[in-house]
Amino acid sequence: MLAGMKIDFVSDVSCPWCAIGLHALEQALDRVRADGISATLHLQPFELNPAMPPEGEEIVGHLTRKYGITPEQVAANTEAIRQRGASVGFTFGLGKRSRIWNTFDAHRLLHHAGLISPEAQCRLKHALLRAYFTRGQNPGARDVLWQAAAEAGLEAAEVDAVLSSDRHAEAVRERELFYQQHGIRSVPAIILNERHLISGGQPVEVFEQALRQIAAQQA
Repeated sequence: MLAGMKIDFVSDVSCPWCAIGLHALEQALDRVRADGISATLHLQPFELNPAMPPEGEEIVGHLTRKYGITPEQVAANTEAIRQRGASVGFTFGLGKRSRIWNTFDAHRLLHHAGLISPEAQCRLKHALLRAYFTRGQNPGARDVLWQAAAEAGLEAAEVDAVLSSDRHAEAVRERELFYQQHGIRSVPAIILNERHLISGGQPVEVFEQALRQIAAQQA
């Protein structure tokens, strides 16, 4: 087997293209694994709306104001995202996502899971993405975070210690600042071996080609 790659997947829980990109990347990794190409996936934090208040904001108004688009364009983009999600096996619940929420506590919990293992972190990420995009739940709410942690198999006492304190807050802010200082302004941003950047929720084939090219360079 070839030496494993390191993949840093910079993303936010509230970013639909991050959900699409993560699923596409994981499918690409499944495709290349049969050829002896391995990789370790590390999920890194990025907040699209770090100043978002706990009560969140109505999503159509937020998107029209932030990106200067019309409600009709929001609807068209939402449908395009739903179709792309379906193509990689992810379900965006129709009419479920009505608000944008603060995701900082979700990133703190993801950081905690990453200290356990990359696999635990990915399980939690998927649970949070399903909570927000499939069921329309608030990924910053304590009950939703608890549910996602349980789905990911995290130890309850440790989850309680994180959520009842500001544990990992400084570490998350440091990682966010690190990627901002290195030019990351939008997500998902996928960094292979700390050198090669792929931006956006690309198709499976794009990720597969990049993985094979970099593996060939390492061989």
